[in-house]
Amino acid sequence: MSQTSFAADTSASPRYLPIAEHGLIGDLRSVALVGSNGTIDWYCSPSFDSPSVFAAVLDAERGGCFELAAAVPARTKQFYFPDTNVLITRFFTEEGVGEVQDFMPVTADSGQPCDTARHRLIRRVVCVRGRVPFRALVAPRFDYGSAPHTVRDMDGTLLFESPDLALALTATVAMECDGRDAYAEFKLGEGETAVFALDQAGSAIAPRGCAHAEAEHEFNATVAYWRRWLQQSRYRGRWREMVHRSALTLKLLTYAPTGAIVAAPTTSLPEQLGGERNWDYRYVWVRDAAFAVYALLRLGFSGEAEAFMRFLTTHISPGDGAASGPLQIMYGIDGRTDLPERELPHLEGHQGSAPVRVGNAAADQLQLDIYGALIDSVYLFDKWAQPISSAQWDDVTHLVEWVCEHWDQPDEGVWETRGGRKNFLYSRLMCWVAVERAIRLANRRGLPAELLRWRQTRDAIYRRIMDRGWSERRHAFVQHEDGDVLDASVLMMPLAKFIAPTDPKWLSTLDALTEELVSDSLVYRYDPLVSPDGLRGDEGTFSICSFWYVEALVRAGRVDEARLAFEKMLTYANHLGLYAEEIGRTGEQQGNFPQAFTHLSLISAAFNLDRALG
Repeated sequence: MSQTSFAADTSASPRYLPIAEHGLIGDLRSVALVGSNGTIDWYCSPSFDSPSVFAAVLDAERGGCFELAAAVPARTKQFYFPDTNVLITRFFTEEGVGEVQDFMPVTADSGQPCDTARHRLIRRVVCVRGRVPFRALVAPRFDYGSAPHTVRDMDGTLLFESPDLALALTATVAMECDGRDAYAEFKLGEGETAVFALDQAGSAIAPRGCAHAEAEHEFNATVAYWRRWLQQSRYRGRWREMVHRSALTLKLLTYAPTGAIVAAPTTSLPEQLGGERNWDYRYVWVRDAAFAVYALLRLGFSGEAEAFMRFLTTHISPGDGAASGPLQIMYGIDGRTDLPERELPHLEGHQGSAPVRVGNAAADQLQLDIYGALIDSVYLFDKWAQPISSAQWDDVTHLVEWVCEHWDQPDEGVWETRGGRKNFLYSRLMCWVAVERAIRLANRRGLPAELLRWRQTRDAIYRRIMDRGWSERRHAFVQHEDGDVLDASVLMMPLAKFIAPTDPKWLSTLDALTEELVSDSLVYRYDPLVSPDGLRGDEGTFSICSFWYVEALVRAGRVDEARLAFEKMLTYANHLGLYAEEIGRTGEQQGNFPQAFTHLSLISAAFNLDRALG
């Protein structure tokens, strides 16, 4: 399918572009969102979870942005340079065609020595036909728009300085400055180029220009890096373009210095416009990262799995977590455990959707399912990549022993509800996965383990789910014990090999979910009116659940139905093949963007569906 689109006339752009009208660039340390109108309206420096420099996506007036677009009415078309994360925004005017090439040079890959101090964002403008006038505005607003800054000219380099961060802007066209922002208007003829480079600056980082030749070199090197990385993929099936775009997106969400994988690169993009479900996802969720490792391993990217295992070994030691368990559900990209949540009342939120939050209070929740997700990824890493070490096995056994003692506690569950703890079926299911995969690993490798105790626990969890997770009234497995609420998380039951995908109880559950939670192949995770989650408002369909649904259909033998559901889901991607967390009632992307959960589940669904189709 095509990954390009035409947008509205740039002369009549709204205050906020829709979430889906963005592309993503990055350097494995941070990212920037580039709108289809040529404006960068989200960028944090120097890392994913640093305070923003540009945040117009959260406040059009106070957030800050980097505009670069045709200075006359134009149609736009945005696409990725093939097999890369280099983004092209093309402007079609009456007198010519110009384009902005956006990229962030990658200095080194995960696990290798790298210059973590140097961060560079390059915007190269090219007139490809005729003659095109352009305008540029660089308006940083440091620390989420709360910190003042000054601008001074240092021999042609504009230095934007705030109390905690300085950025150097170099350009090959003349820039004017009003003491706060920098701007320019210029014309390019066919074949002419202009270059803008924004670098982190400081006492240890000397400002550096970016002439035409250097920009050309950096462009070619960045293209070569992404293509070289993507060549490792073993996927040769249908939907290759979408699968590889998802892989490239997951790679952009990795933090090279530590091997961490963030859930999404943004904060507070709303799950419902005007609602309060606005969260900060710029952290390492154990669950999301473990599932991402599975998806990348499926495609042959073992290096990312190795880097994440190093992150676990180096930065997360069982026992370092909160009192609720040996692990927290999420960590900072450097392994830190303290992620206090606070609101930023001076920002109005995307299209007025307040509050804007940074930090995440869910870090203190108990979510038992993370142990299954993590140990399953360790099991697959050992099976598909390389054997785990004796020290890593010691960590696994410590976690499994804790699960054996605590699996029957109520918790907040996979959806991080703020409506009180319950005995969620999904939490029980993934505790079963934790113990079952550890047993498999111990048996295959001959590793020391309390196998008798582990088997007894595994079987006890199985019986508990079958006895108290099944509703005779609904003829389905349900959200929590002794209840009747349906929940799409139970789609993982056959995917995790807990139940046969053609078991009559499972097929009955699949039919019930289809009837109540599926809307034209899109899947709601649950009905918040039936299952109060402690938050106001509604939400869209949850995209990971839609791809889980495809896999469940495949495994149940309903392959044609699965293919139709999968193909429909692909049509909800944005023009670049990117997905947010949810899809709204009118087809719009909702929530933080792009979302690792969605892209990793797309990869898994495509892989399994393609294999079933033969």
